[in-house]
Amino acid sequence: MNRADLSKAKNPALRGSLAAMRRAATLARNTAIQTDTAIVMVRDGKPVRIPAAQLRKGKG
Repeated sequence: MNRADLSKAKNPALRGSLAAMRRAATLARNTAIQTDTAIVMVRDGKPVRIPAAQLRKGKG
């Protein structure tokens, strides 16, 4: 599903899922910064490790 599909979904939980995923991503970044650990994201279909120092700079 894409954003347009999610915004038109009949199920209210599904409509709110994109916002929930964004909140979870923000919390994960904040936790990684606080604990000086890295997070792993998928970019171009490949896992990429982003260290806390890079997240602090806002480049994650």
